[in-house]
Amino acid sequence: MSWFFGSRGQPPPAGDGGPPEQGGNAAGPAPDLGLSRAERKAMEAYRFDSSALERAAEAAKTLEKSKHAHAALDLSKMQENTRQQELQVKAKEYEAHIETAKVEQKRVDYEERRKLLSEETKHQQQRAQYQDQLARKRYEEQLAQQQRVQDENLRKQEESVAKQEAMRRATIEHEIEMKEKNKLKLLEAELRAKAKVDRENRDINLEQIRLKAQEHRATVLEGIKTAGSVLGAGAQAMLNDWQKVATAAGGLSLLALGIYSAKGATGVAARYVEARIGKPSLVGETSRFSLLEAVRHPIHLLKRFRSKPADALQGVILEPKLEERLRDIAIATKNTRQNKGFYRNILMHGPPGTGKTMFAKKLANHSGMDYAIMTGGDVAPMGRDGVTAIHKVFDWAHTSGRGLLLFVDEADAFLRKRSSERISEDLRASLNAFLYRTSEQNYKFMLILASNTPEQFDYAINDRLDEMVEFTLPGLEERERLMRLYFDQFVLEPAAVGKRRFKVEQFDYGAICSQMAKLCEGMSGREISKLGVAWQAALYCSEDGVLTEKMVLDKCEEAVHQHRQKMAWLSEQEKGDHKSITGGKGQPQ
Repeated sequence: MSWFFGSRGQPPPAGDGGPPEQGGNAAGPAPDLGLSRAERKAMEAYRFDSSALERAAEAAKTLEKSKHAHAALDLSKMQENTRQQELQVKAKEYEAHIETAKVEQKRVDYEERRKLLSEETKHQQQRAQYQDQLARKRYEEQLAQQQRVQDENLRKQEESVAKQEAMRRATIEHEIEMKEKNKLKLLEAELRAKAKVDRENRDINLEQIRLKAQEHRATVLEGIKTAGSVLGAGAQAMLNDWQKVATAAGGLSLLALGIYSAKGATGVAARYVEARIGKPSLVGETSRFSLLEAVRHPIHLLKRFRSKPADALQGVILEPKLEERLRDIAIATKNTRQNKGFYRNILMHGPPGTGKTMFAKKLANHSGMDYAIMTGGDVAPMGRDGVTAIHKVFDWAHTSGRGLLLFVDEADAFLRKRSSERISEDLRASLNAFLYRTSEQNYKFMLILASNTPEQFDYAINDRLDEMVEFTLPGLEERERLMRLYFDQFVLEPAAVGKRRFKVEQFDYGAICSQMAKLCEGMSGREISKLGVAWQAALYCSEDGVLTEKMVLDKCEEAVHQHRQKMAWLSEQEKGDHKSITGGKGQPQ
């Protein structure tokens, strides 16, 4: 059918007729009208060939005459419908492709937007960090500038104070110098006047001295004569009577014997009174009543007789394993006293303020014993008297009828290693005396040593220890129990009694105690107990006398800050000596 439209293909046969060769519509070359080459090409593009239409008309006529004209037309229609359907399918595929491209473009746009947002967020974070760094630098520079200004002001104040002090000293020295000069001048004038008077009255003074000497000589000679005559008469009478001589000799002998006996008896009585009635000078605190204290405090003595032994761990909060071990020691000590057995020597070591002294007192009360507390630092200043003082302590301990628990606090102060430590001869003698009195087990007294640095003990001291107990800093659970205990003791109980200006605001006490226990990590039991006094002080200084939640937390945070400051003040040597302060359960590493 291509030749039907005359677009391409072979022309119809010549028998069917060809295109006319004449006329203005012939397809011959255009006449040359003097145009340029570009103009000719443009005219060639718009030239119309009429021969194709003539061939198409001729073909249509031939087709109408043919008997297959209708079939050819139907076939042409079918081909056209098929081509239209193919074009529709291609159009739908093209539309689907466009939709897919749109979806992909949206996905790409979303991904690009997400990346853009991520980059913007990162950029904002970096900008915020940079601004924060700038703010910190500015703040640090401000602090440094303030510190420099303060240092400069302090330096100026110190210089001013130093100048004023120098002026004051110069003024005082000048006044003293002037006073000395005036005194010297006055003394010189007095001496001159006195010398002048003495020179003027020299003859009179010499005559008076001569008269006084003569009178004194006459008096002395008269006294000697009188005493000689009396003694001579007495001696002559005694020699003539031998019974008087014997009586005088016996009297003198009895007098000497009485003086010696009285001196010895006085020493024995003094030692007995010191051992039975008083207490040694090294003992600072004791529960043992002496005769004088019983006379002074009879009510305390009656209360003591009526009191019953309490639990050894009452009011003492420690780690569960440590509590179990201390309870076993308390039971064993009580049974040892009841059965009159030999007591064991115990070492309690650990950071300060962890309950060593408190447990020793409660152990003595639980066991029905007396306790005595001495400090190792009191031995060294005594010098040579240290040996005598230590013997007096142990002699006094042996006289206890109930048994004595001797607690030596800071024992490492005088029980140091003799081989490596530089100690004086007096302190070495005191250590030897202590070793001598503790060389054997004893059923009269129980020895407990307490130290923060047990590694400094002499080996002989370690050999005398039967058991060693380490007191560590309280953990989280123990700190919470301590918080609740001291909050009840110092705040809730006084408020319940109804003391004047003592009220507590309503808040969750348990939650506050748990929160403060987390804040007070690394603090000892003594430091936590001081919080109770701090809470009372905050309440007393308030306007309305009401303890609020904010006041409780503020005092706790202040105590934590002070504890950290104390830890920062420790030197490397102190941290090495007190290893338990910087390590262990519930402590900052």
